[in-house]
This record gives sequence, C-alpha cells and structure tokens, in this order.
Amino acid sequence: MDRSVKLKISLLFFFFFFLSSSSSTASLVQTNEQRKDSLLPKENPFTVKASLVRYWNKQISNKLPIPSFLFSKASPLSAVDAAFYTSLATQKSLTGHISSFCSSAKLFCFSDSKSYLNPSPSKDANFAVYNNKKFANYGSSRLGGGDNFKNYSDGVNFASGDFTKYSRSSTGHREDFNSYAADGNVASGNFTSYAAGATGGGGTFQNYMPRVNVPDLRFASYDSDGNNHKLSFTSYVGDTNSGKEAFISYAKNGNGVPAEFTTYGDTSNVIGSSFNGYGESGNAANDSFKAYSTNSNNPNNNFKNYGAGGNSGVDTFTSYRDSANAGTDTFTSYAKGSSSGKANFVNYGKSFNEGKDTFKEYGKGAKDPSVGFKIYGFNNSFKEYSPKGVNFAGYTKKSAPTVGSLKTSGKSVNKWVEEGKFFRESMLKEGTVMKMPDIRDKMPGRSFLPRTISSKLPFSTKELSYLKTFFHAQENSTMERVIVNVLAECERAPSQGETKRCVGSVEDMIDFAVSVLGHNVVVRTTDNVVGSKEKVMIGKVKGINGGRVTQSVSCHQSLYPYLLYYCHSVPKVRVYEADILNVETKAKINHGVAICHIDTSAWSPGHGAFVALGSGPGRIEVCHWIFENDMTWATAD
Repeated sequence: MDRSVKLKISLLFFFFFFLSSSSSTASLVQTNEQRKDSLLPKENPFTVKASLVRYWNKQISNKLPIPSFLFSKASPLSAVDAAFYTSLATQKSLTGHISSFCSSAKLFCFSDSKSYLNPSPSKDANFAVYNNKKFANYGSSRLGGGDNFKNYSDGVNFASGDFTKYSRSSTGHREDFNSYAADGNVASGNFTSYAAGATGGGGTFQNYMPRVNVPDLRFASYDSDGNNHKLSFTSYVGDTNSGKEAFISYAKNGNGVPAEFTTYGDTSNVIGSSFNGYGESGNAANDSFKAYSTNSNNPNNNFKNYGAGGNSGVDTFTSYRDSANAGTDTFTSYAKGSSSGKANFVNYGKSFNEGKDTFKEYGKGAKDPSVGFKIYGFNNSFKEYSPKGVNFAGYTKKSAPTVGSLKTSGKSVNKWVEEGKFFRESMLKEGTVMKMPDIRDKMPGRSFLPRTISSKLPFSTKELSYLKTFFHAQENSTMERVIVNVLAECERAPSQGETKRCVGSVEDMIDFAVSVLGHNVVVRTTDNVVGSKEKVMIGKVKGINGGRVTQSVSCHQSLYPYLLYYCHSVPKVRVYEADILNVETKAKINHGVAICHIDTSAWSPGHGAFVALGSGPGRIEVCHWIFENDMTWATAD
C-alpha cells in the first residue's frame, strides 16, 4: 500500500473521528491554554495523544489534567500511521508489516534468528562485549586451547545464545563462561550436544546469568559420551527471579565426567531446575551439589532418572537448599538400576518455612548402592525406596524454626528479599531512616498501543498460534516464552477479593480504574529513582483519603512486545505520599508513593514480606513503594 492510499485512509479516519468527538478543535485549544499542565498538542487535534486527552477529560470527573508520566506512555504513532496500522489490524494483515510497526509504535519486538559463527576458528577466541549469536559445530575436534566468554550479552534485555555441538570431539579444550548475560531481563541459553565426545579439558560457568529477571536454560545431551571433561557451575543464576533450567540426558554415556554445582541459584526467587536422565548410563560420574539453592525462595528441583544405569557414580549434596524459604525437591527413579553408586546428603534441605521432598523408587533395582542422610531436613516422603544400602544415621527431622530466626555463617535466611522491599506502616513517619530498595524499571522501553489497534489484536491462549505468527516467534524461542508467560498470568483466576485485568492501552487502564473506583480518581507514582539502594530519610508524609483504609487499583508492568500492565483492585489498603530526603543534607531528592496492605490474610505463608519482616498471613500489615513506571489509582480527596 503506497503513501497516497495511507493518506486517504487517514483522512477518512480524521473526518469520522472529528464528527464523533464531543469537543470542537477550538474548545480543545482553549482548554489547553487554560490548563498550563495540559499536554494536548495544539497543532493537530487528530493525533493519538490528542484523542487520549479527550478521553481522559470525558472519563475523569475532577478535571485534573492527565499526568505526564501516564501521558508519556501513550502511542507515539502519527495520525497517518495510526490510521494505516488500524486498517491493517482490521484486515488481519498487520503481521506482514511487523518490523515497521514495531519501530513506528515504539514496541519491543525482536527476531530469534541470529547469525552463525565460523565453526573453524584458527585460534582461541575471547568473546568480550559480544551479543546473541549462534554457535554450531564451533570448535569441533579442537586440540587444546580454549575459548573465553566474558561480558557476553551483559545488560541485554533479551539475551540469547545457542551452543549446538560446541567443542564436539575436542581434546583438552576449555570453555570459560565468565559474566555471561549479567543483569539482563530475559536470558535464554540452549546447550545441545555441547562438548559431545570431548576428552579432557572442561567448561566453567562462573557468574553465569546473575541478576537476570527470567532465566531459561536448557542443557540437552550436554557433554554426552565425554571423557573426563569437567564442568563447573559457580555462582550460576544467582540473585535471579522466576526462571527455570533443564538438564536433559546431561553427561549421558560419559566416562568420569565430574560436574560441580557451587552456589547454584543462590538468593534466587522461585527457580526451578529439572534433571532428567542426568548422567544416564555414565561411568564413574562424580557430581557435587554444594550450596545449591542456598538462601533462595521456594526453589523447585526435579530429579528424574538421574544417574539411571550408571556405574560407580558418586553424588554429593552438601548444604543443599540450606536456609532457603520453603522449596520442593522430587527424586523419581533416582539412580535406578545403577551399580555401586553413592549418594551423600549432608546438611540437606534445612530450609525455614517447611519445604517438602519426595523420594520415589529411589535406587530401585540398584546393585550395591550406598546412600547416606546426615543432618537432613524435615517433611520428607520416601516411597518404594531401595531396601538396602541406605544409612539414616544422623538423620534429623526437626520442626521448622521461627521465620527470620535462623542464621547460617552470620547471614540471615531472608537474604533473598532485598532490604527495604517490604516494611511496616510505622516506618512511614517523618525522620525515619530506612533503606530504599532498587525501584528502577528494568523492563525494555515500550509504548501502549492505540485502542483502535490493541482491540483488534487477539490476546488469549486460544490464539497462541496466531500471536506466535504475528510476532514472528519461533518454537521454543524466547519470544514464545514471553507470550506464554504473560497470557498465563493474565488469564489465571483472581485471588481472594481481587479484581484484575491486563490492559494494553491507556484508555483500557482508565476504564478499569473507573469501573472499580468511580470517575473521581487520581493516579500516582513515585517521582523518580533517586535514592534507590541507598539509605534515605522520610520527610513529610500525607495519607491519601485522610489516611483512611480505602480501595485502590495498582498497575504493574508485564513483559510483552507492547506496553502491557497487570492492573488489579487492592481492597483494604492505605496509600501514602512521602518526601524522600538525603540522610546527610536533609534535602528533598524524591517524592514517593507507598501502599500499605492492611489485610494480608489471603497471602501465602512463604510470601517474601513475611520472610523479610517475620510473622505470617493476617497478622501484620505490609507496605511497599510504588516502583518506577508502576502506578496506583485512588479516589480523589
């Protein structure tokens, strides 16, 4: 479609919109002059943003102007482009223009296709400040030497690396992953047949994907048929949030392949690991899980057919899940049919807030197994366990310690909860010094869509195939997982007392807030991010609606190609505004908005707030700041 056709469509759009608008151009300009803070463009009343201002004025009865932080998130599409893309969306042909659409509408779209690297390098490689590449058959049959991945994909919103048949059949070759994909938002790593048939050498994963929001890692047939190719996972996925790692047929048929997991998933939040067929049919494997999932929140690890058919394997679990909050581990057919295997559980599962471990067919059919449990945690289930070779000497089943009371090596068990993330209402008092958490928005920059477009795009799991095609998301790609995760969160049933909706336009957000609170509403957010991760002093404090218990609508960003918010009604809260001061100079550096949940009775006992503050559901109120680009709506005073 050429530009002239686009223009004709847009002119028709203008004319229709002009007739349907309740305000004339002259009155809009007059309103803009009367309101110093109004952001309505004078020169063109037909833009997307001008339409938004008219909608705000129509829906919000208190006549306050739309705040700049909300207005800035509106679609930047010009009137011509908005009409053009609306027409394409109506015809379900927008996907053919996805590249230009993403650019013009300020969306965060990306392709999963990446360039391949030369599989036959002439010398060792140092991959520093390198992003998102595919490694296929790279380093095959190499003799000695090594490759170093340093600062690879650091700080990238979507970090992705495919390592297929990397270092295959090499001898004495090393691969070092140091500071890989640090501080990213979504990080995906696919290691398939990595180091297959390799002899000697080894791979080191150090500071791999630290502080990533959603890690997704897959190790399939990694180091299969290898011979003494040692793998070390140190500081792997530390301080991350809500991700998963899958180890499938890892070190299958390997000979003397040692794997060490040290501080794996340390202080992470809701991390899941799946070990399926790990070390299958291996010989003399030596796997060590030391400080695995330590200080983490609700880790979930599944060991299925781990070490099945192996010979003389040794598995050691030391301080595994120590000082974690809750957590679940499942061992199904672990070491089934193995010969002369050893498994030692030392100081395993000493979590606070009761975790759960299930052992089913553990060691079934094994020959001369040796399994020892020493200083093991509580709440464990053993089903169809090997009848011999199992030593429960020193096994302890203790009652869960009081939340927040257990310490290990001087570190509090609530380390995974950032200081200041949750606090009590009594802290919101002038003169209080407290730690401000990191309130910075770490999501990629995006804009809302105009409702004329968002309303024409499907948004449901029933339309997943269409959405994958629309956004060019390949099977098992990062984009596919982004879409699936958002749909699952938006479609889940609301919790007790909650009303929720995911919104992809400012108009939809306004409508939801108004449907819950009425037309006389005000939306607020924290002014900036100054003071993040520092000690701050609380200045003047104001309770919204006179500090009374009220109802609000809170809106939090979700990761999606266009700006999408998860909005939900929050009953029985108190909302506050507070000046935030520099501790030394007492100068005002920020103006924060905080919300205090008065009724926490429906919250999970393992919620981070109770880990950080102590107590439990319904026993205390819990407060938190409104982070950058999040917001809360309440009725006007």
